[in-house]
Amino acid sequence: MTALEITGLTVRHRGTRTDVLHDVSVRVARGECVAVVGASGSGKSTLARAVMGLAPTGASVKTATHLIDGVDVGAHSDRAWNRVRGRQIGFVLQDALVSLDPLRTIGAELLAALDAHRRVPREERDDRARGILDRVHATELSARLRAHPHELSGGQRQRVLIGSAIAAEPALLIADEPTSSLDAAARDGILSLFAEWRESGGSVLLITHDLDAARTLADRIIVLDGGRIVEEGTAAQVWSAPVSAAAAALVDAASLDAQDPPLTDPGDPMLVFDGAAFRHPGTDSGIHDVSFSLHRGESLGIVGPSGSGKSTIARLALGFAEPDAGNVRLGTQEWSSLRERDRRQMRARIQIVHQDGFGTFDPRHTASRILDEALDLHEMPRSLRSARKAELLRQVVLPTDLLGRRASQLSGGQRQRLAIARALAVEPQVLVCDESVSALDTVTQAAVIRLLRDLQARTGIALLFISHDRHVVDVLCTRVLELRDGTLNPLAPRKGTT
Repeated sequence: MTALEITGLTVRHRGTRTDVLHDVSVRVARGECVAVVGASGSGKSTLARAVMGLAPTGASVKTATHLIDGVDVGAHSDRAWNRVRGRQIGFVLQDALVSLDPLRTIGAELLAALDAHRRVPREERDDRARGILDRVHATELSARLRAHPHELSGGQRQRVLIGSAIAAEPALLIADEPTSSLDAAARDGILSLFAEWRESGGSVLLITHDLDAARTLADRIIVLDGGRIVEEGTAAQVWSAPVSAAAAALVDAASLDAQDPPLTDPGDPMLVFDGAAFRHPGTDSGIHDVSFSLHRGESLGIVGPSGSGKSTIARLALGFAEPDAGNVRLGTQEWSSLRERDRRQMRARIQIVHQDGFGTFDPRHTASRILDEALDLHEMPRSLRSARKAELLRQVVLPTDLLGRRASQLSGGQRQRLAIARALAVEPQVLVCDESVSALDTVTQAAVIRLLRDLQARTGIALLFISHDRHVVDVLCTRVLELRDGTLNPLAPRKGTT
């Protein structure tokens, strides 16, 4: 029996003439993992929600066949679907902090699906919740059933979410980008959980832009592009001999080579941390005795799990916080000990590219005005700005006709390139990238990494690249340091990297 069989799926949003999904068919057998991969906008998440009966309000959804565990759900009402979700289908989303109810304890969250379909006696609830935690290898939470999601780490929250999804033993588990916001260790742990679920006879429909994760877990891979299936095959086939341009782009993105070794004569440092320490008020968390130098033309990567202090280093580097001990210097000049009034005159030398370019832009502003904000700091005459803005867009490989568009009209990759262009507008010596590609699909991510490499080769800019993703850091950075429990240590190169 199949866990899922859906054929002829076509989805069109209200008021549009273009199908988001066109004649898509997916079959998942019992005990099988099928991965649906593709770049952002290819229709992956729309597919996941259509399988769940959760298509957008007003959308037109058509199917020839829609079977869940052998039951035809194509004509189900909302009430009938509520009996299917949780019992026949479990759903795991990307961001557990958003997906979990912030007011509900994790004990209640783990039993939510069971509560919807059967009564669990009060005296058995805690034992049942602990049993689910055992299944997702989160026994350290057994004594914290009254904790709330915000009190857990990212990996722990994701395990609770998976536990809730499998509690009622559904035939099919749908995982929509379940690991993209996690550090490498948490990501590997979550993928292992899905592998165990499949080996126990459960089925998985994995929605992801990470072809490497799909190759690790999936029996078969389906490649979506523009709402259509353009390729389907075993994981080995798609990885080793992609047929479609979309699959080839995903393989290329996942196969970026590591950066060259560090320079033998790096010259003067652009950024120096000398025994810097910082503790967040009222907590024991922070960083301790952090020391490193970042040189011209160098890419220094800092990796570590969520909460390790990576963003604290970024804030100290940018002068947004002052260390409790030690100091930070820009080149040979004091930086952390300056008054903000004096520091402001040096800010053009160090700039930041955030994780979410859209969140840092005023949604009312066009790309032209966003660049103007940076050029205002440079006090560039208006007569020279058109040429400068065109040059900045050329540097980040964007067409000049984007200048008149608002940020909301740009794709994720275009917004991130615009964020880099804005940072480059004041000609900095140091660029701090704080999770600046983690929200992008792998194809766009690879394009931005190549862009940063090219900019560095042409301008000699120094990059401080902060990320939870070891793979991304390995392919971009010439040197990698790991931050754990607030302490920074050199990290050995991974196998296969220089």
